[in-house]
Amino acid sequence: MALKRTLVPQSVYRRQLAARLRELRGAAGFTLAEVAERIEVNQGTLSRVETGERGTTPLLVRALLDCYTITDTALRDDILDLVRADKEQRKPWWRKYSAVLTATRYDGYLALEADATALSSYQPMLVPGLLQTEDYARGVIAQMRPDLTPAQVEALVKVRLERQESRLGGDHPIELCAVLDEAVLRRTVGSDSVMRDQFAHLVRVGELPNVNVQLLPFSLGAHPGLYGPFVILTFLQPTGPLVWLENPKNSVYLESESDVGNYTDIFDQLRACALSPAETRTSITRTAEELEQ
Repeated sequence: MALKRTLVPQSVYRRQLAARLRELRGAAGFTLAEVAERIEVNQGTLSRVETGERGTTPLLVRALLDCYTITDTALRDDILDLVRADKEQRKPWWRKYSAVLTATRYDGYLALEADATALSSYQPMLVPGLLQTEDYARGVIAQMRPDLTPAQVEALVKVRLERQESRLGGDHPIELCAVLDEAVLRRTVGSDSVMRDQFAHLVRVGELPNVNVQLLPFSLGAHPGLYGPFVILTFLQPTGPLVWLENPKNSVYLESESDVGNYTDIFDQLRACALSPAETRTSITRTAEELEQ
């Protein structure tokens, strides 16, 4: 299984740029060593640019395009646009929270989520971050990260709320499909009042045209999602999808076709087993009413 651990994964634009540069070098018939010698750049630097491990500059890319005798103006402009887009993406809205995000290794996921056009999220334990209320988010973060100060907890709550505003609303909202295990509803976070508000929010947001929420009832028994939570992120072509697996210290993303295909199959099975969106809203409402009794 192709595991990659990194604090900030490559942006979509950087991944596209890396693939294009590798393709152009291959078509020109050059090795990395030959290119490095021709344009007088360290071979290791070129290698990291081609793998997406580091960004680059328009100046270096122009030198590479000249080396590969790329004269097509439209092609040159497209590739240089990827360089500029990657640079702009390194100035995200969450930069003001960089101190706490770096400490919690959370900014890597945000960089991916900001680029995604669709998310397929499976959660057996908690409401997904994009669907959490403020009080629920505060309870989850405070209890899962007792090492954080109250100020850090509040900063992460604000990040979560801004994520929701950025990704679920706006001119280009993300398509979110969330499958939740019934355990998510039965685990009290904060208090009954917090849970009632959270359930009401799930019902409301589940009616948005770009959000689909489905529930796996306990009566289903064992199912393919018992291995744990995951998120599949889909991007505009030609960038391929990724699977994100969150861990306490070093989260992992998978990008091989076989790994992504495996998780996609699992998610499709979970959706097929789950209650429909309408049935899910009914079940959530019924659970909320039980808390009133």
